[in-house]
Amino acid sequence: MTGVRDLMPGERFPDLSLPDSDGNVRRLTELAGPDPLLVHTYRGWFCPKERAYLRRLVDLQGDAEVAYTRFVSLSVESPAVNGAFRAGLDARWTFLSDEDRTALNELGLREVTDTVHDPYLPTVWLLAPDLTVHRWWMGYWYWGRPTLDELRVELRALTRGLRKDWDPPRPDDKP
Repeated sequence: MTGVRDLMPGERFPDLSLPDSDGNVRRLTELAGPDPLLVHTYRGWFCPKERAYLRRLVDLQGDAEVAYTRFVSLSVESPAVNGAFRAGLDARWTFLSDEDRTALNELGLREVTDTVHDPYLPTVWLLAPDLTVHRWWMGYWYWGRPTLDELRVELRALTRGLRKDWDPPRPDDKP
């Protein structure tokens, strides 16, 4: 694989297995369950753009929870650093650690301009529960990242396609 940046909508994102902020190895399909999944790769706690964007995702997390949508954020930070960062943001979703950069190399999302931290390129992926790509954004430049309104529109479209009961049954419908 040359990297996930070559994936088109309808193709599958890799089912990564990485430790969460408590050190428990988690798999993306497990974290998604039957629900849409937003996967966010980010540079690290040290980046002011990442802190600003993650605060916006925190603003969306309550809506995501009641709309049966899961979030996962992924960085090269250690589980302990991810845990502290997550707690400081009041984020309730899972943060995964790719400290040894195995997934970073597999995904082809290395931020080559930062030779100090060797982090991920910031990206946002909307995936179906089976990790089929619905849409993605490259956030190398801050304005390349989706706004909360754009995420809501795309999550609505993704969820509508996943839920057979999007339109509720009518009283005269037969079971």
